[in-house]
Amino acid sequence: MHSTFARRSPERSLGRESESVAEGGSQEQSPVSGVAERYATALFELATEAKAVDAVTVDLAGFGALVDESPDLRRLIESPAFSTQDQVAAVTALLDKAGISGLAANFIKFVASKRRLFALPGMIRAFRAKVAEAKGVVSAEVTLAEQPSAAQLKDITAALKEVAGKDVDVSLKVDPAIIGGLVVKMGSRMVDASLKTKLNSIRLAMKEVG
Repeated sequence: MHSTFARRSPERSLGRESESVAEGGSQEQSPVSGVAERYATALFELATEAKAVDAVTVDLAGFGALVDESPDLRRLIESPAFSTQDQVAAVTALLDKAGISGLAANFIKFVASKRRLFALPGMIRAFRAKVAEAKGVVSAEVTLAEQPSAAQLKDITAALKEVAGKDVDVSLKVDPAIIGGLVVKMGSRMVDASLKTKLNSIRLAMKEVG
């Protein structure tokens, strides 16, 4: 039932989205990242008003994990070959099966109805960043060549926290094609030398274990 979100969604924020994309987006960000940012902002405002930020965060993380684990789902999200009806029906069935409901489910179905599923992973990352900022937590995106163990992820998070001087919300991505085995983006800052040293040590330890 994405009708609730559709009725309550801030169309004033999203209403000019298609026009700005058609014009090539802003000079500061790509059209896709601009779409993701606007939708994430709308969702964050709604979740804040509904006092459901934590619940939405958990549900989006759960759906994001499903996307990461399923090539078929990624194809559904990324391919323009599927009709709006097919995307909405498939997403609705998947959300029901995964037990994801409420505002997060309404939002995902709303995104599907607007043919914006291709930008959903970016929307989820942008939403997490907004939640982290509101809580005074630094957002970090960590890309590794292979899935880290729980202990390795703990070490990476600890290294980021030490450098940032505050708690860090780590968003993990796996990309076998990356050079060096580990890439970190923390906020809008470049990682400094001390962080690179710590992460290099972790990367070497991962290689030794492998």
